[in-house]
Amino acid sequence: MFEREDEAQLIEKVVHINRVAKVVKGGRRFSFSAIVVVGDGKGMVGSGLGKANQVPEAIRKGIEKARRDMGKVRLDDKSIPYEVIGRWGAGRVLLKPAGQGTGLIAGGAVRAVLEAAGVQNILTKCLGSHNPHNIVKATIRGLRSLRSPQEIMLRRGKMVEETGA
Repeated sequence: MFEREDEAQLIEKVVHINRVAKVVKGGRRFSFSAIVVVGDGKGMVGSGLGKANQVPEAIRKGIEKARRDMGKVRLDDKSIPYEVIGRWGAGRVLLKPAGQGTGLIAGGAVRAVLEAAGVQNILTKCLGSHNPHNIVKATIRGLRSLRSPQEIMLRRGKMVEETGA
């Protein structure tokens, strides 16, 4: 299988690995699930869940699913244009834009998604569940819900006024 040049530059981060046990007649059978985030560091990010009997295989499957799930995220000078709350299940993530030099202030699962997306200045807070599955999905949903001022004005049926920006 041939890799494209842009695929070689992808950032792959394992967010969480879970061991699952199934009790059978002879004892316990273990399998693993891995949550993986993939991004290009320039506004593309996706997540995937891989399940297998060995950890490396679960990670590989998660990376494949994450690559298929990749989508564009609107960034404004290494931050986000405005405050947004991403929701998925009981997980909610508050994403707040920050000034240059603030850094990436986020916990484990949120940090992995934002690093893969290429966000460098942001403030975040997990509200509700801290389950890594829901937090990753909520963060990605929040980032993908961001729109440019032109898109918002067009959707509202207003004319885009020329500003100094």
